[in-house]
Amino acid sequence: MNNENDRIVVLISGSGSNLQALIDTVHNDLKKIGKIAAVISNKPGVLGLKRAEKAGIPTHVLSHRGFNEREAYDAELLDLIERYQPKLVVLAGFMRILSANFVEHFLGRLLNIHPSLLPKYKGLHTHKRALAAGDKEQGASVHFVTPALDGGPVVAQSRCEIMAGDSEAYLAKRVQGLEHALYPKVVSWFMQNQLQWRDHEVWLMGEKLSEPEQVE
Repeated sequence: MNNENDRIVVLISGSGSNLQALIDTVHNDLKKIGKIAAVISNKPGVLGLKRAEKAGIPTHVLSHRGFNEREAYDAELLDLIERYQPKLVVLAGFMRILSANFVEHFLGRLLNIHPSLLPKYKGLHTHKRALAAGDKEQGASVHFVTPALDGGPVVAQSRCEIMAGDSEAYLAKRVQGLEHALYPKVVSWFMQNQLQWRDHEVWLMGEKLSEPEQVE
């Protein structure tokens, strides 16, 4: 069992549906895994900030506008995050590519969720691309963040079948449902020290992970 002072900082850019899943299943279980100490958005007025405020979580808006260089923004973001001394930083729909210096600073304690079965379909428009390719399944992946875009080692995945006649919007909705169950589970593993990053390798439940854990 972790100390109550173990902290998570969540970065968002939009509605914060994955943030809400984390609030519901992580933030409200303080004795087990710690707490979400802060939510930071690069965009003002988004729904995710309201979700955090409703849960009593401190929020910050650090707009990327006004920064001429990505590295300058990321340096200020890093300083803001470090005020909370987090054990884990969680990207939950944070729609910015992070600089190498930022990623290296938090390497091994920076997680992201991506709406595809990585390494397939890194980047955007993943559902459209899966449908166009005639794939039989789609899903979500949680991975450690490295400087390579969506290229860090995958910890866990959840899958769903692509149905005949699926639209991009309907497939996206079903995959988002998978995300809301998968992300809190992986965050819980990390906060309970069941998931660890050791010498650029992923360990889960005391064993080196050779392929992503499949979560139903």
